[in-house]
Amino acid sequence: CQIGNASDSRRQPQTKSPSSKPHQIHAIISIHRTPRGPPRRLAAPTPSPTTAEPNPRMGRKRAVLVGINYAGTKAELKGCHNDVARMRRCLVDRFGFDDDGAGIRVLSDADPAAPLQPTGANIRRELARLVADARPGDSLFFHYSGHGTRLPAETGQDDDTGYDECIVPSDMNLITDQDFTELVQKVPDGCLFTIVSDSCHSGGLLDKAKEQIGHSTKQNKAQQGKREDRSDSGSGGFRSFLKQTVREAFESQGVHLPRRGGQQSSYDDDAESEEPSLDSGTDGHVKNRSLPLSTFIEMLKEKTGKDDIEVGSIRMTLFNVFGEDASPKIKKFMKVMLEKLQQGQHGGVVGLVGALAQELIRAKLQGKQEELKPAMEQEVHGVEEVYAGTTARAPHNGVLISGCQTDQTSADATTAKGLSYGALSNAIQSILADKDGKVSNKELVLRARQLLSKQGYKQQPGLYCSDRHTEVAFIC
Repeated sequence: CQIGNASDSRRQPQTKSPSSKPHQIHAIISIHRTPRGPPRRLAAPTPSPTTAEPNPRMGRKRAVLVGINYAGTKAELKGCHNDVARMRRCLVDRFGFDDDGAGIRVLSDADPAAPLQPTGANIRRELARLVADARPGDSLFFHYSGHGTRLPAETGQDDDTGYDECIVPSDMNLITDQDFTELVQKVPDGCLFTIVSDSCHSGGLLDKAKEQIGHSTKQNKAQQGKREDRSDSGSGGFRSFLKQTVREAFESQGVHLPRRGGQQSSYDDDAESEEPSLDSGTDGHVKNRSLPLSTFIEMLKEKTGKDDIEVGSIRMTLFNVFGEDASPKIKKFMKVMLEKLQQGQHGGVVGLVGALAQELIRAKLQGKQEELKPAMEQEVHGVEEVYAGTTARAPHNGVLISGCQTDQTSADATTAKGLSYGALSNAIQSILADKDGKVSNKELVLRARQLLSKQGYKQQPGLYCSDRHTEVAFIC
């Protein structure tokens, strides 16, 4: 289903005949009431009801909605366009947003000829505009349905062994967790920015925000501690981390490599597999919204025409291709790596990747200096600033509702009759349709967890925000 004219959608809402039989689907339930007992097969979703008029004393309500299905690629999804269409109707009908092009901006790859494609530059530009124009009293909202991925460390430093959680725009120009954190830091006091990310690994997308519901922060700290222990004990540092990253890329594709001592990987990103807990006898299909690193690299090669991309040169390639439009963190990374090479530091990732990294950087240094300007203009106070993971301070005017934890995947479901949507997005619409009054951020996430668990999903939505925003009404 593609996003059509919003005014037509409101004049002709989807309705369900009393005599119609519910559609069957993996792990999705009726949009109205959740029965007790074992998981039921889902009925098709119904549109969100009109509930409350906007409060004239409130500030402006503005939103950016992004839905990417990656049609025709190895990572094609089915439900992201529908997620955005339903959320758009919900914002207008329930929350009183103006659907005039200024109140709600939609970026979708439903129409390849549309002028506003969901590229990294376009998404970043719309979000920057959303925040730049904000003032106290405003309600800002960003909904993302699409792939998420985790970008491993590439500085070559032994203590740089984390991941950057990212969303994946249609052109592969990644937007990182630090990008979101720095964006929310610019939101003025008295204004609240709510983010819903129905994507994999989304629990870390607003890094440093307080984890109200979830386990991503504790798990990330535990994993970081284990990596530091391995590094301190002389067990390989970055080289071991790089080997582990490559291993995880293979295992995400179902290739299980032997391990010493019978160790098992805790990271499984098979984007083509169905949820293992679902009833295999049900008609319909569920896949997840994770983009394994190996698949991302393949797609980046196709987009750029470059065949020499591998772990160790991903960020350099992103800068080389997108330049000024690359993630600010990617540009900072490039500045650090250029300075390392100029200072004669050939170890770390440059030594590991060898000719690839050195050739790329030296070509830049010997070529057009203007192409390096986006990187060299960045302010970087130390190499730790570009480590995987974010060093940004905690944002206090933002709320993140994630589809899952950082180590989990979010489901993309399709009914037997071809209706598709994301598990979290569908749960949110179900909960809002079931209650006319206020639904707080905390209540929404807790109920979504219960709902998805009853439906058979493993993913656990999370809530990341300051204490004072847990009981605030969802969106506004």
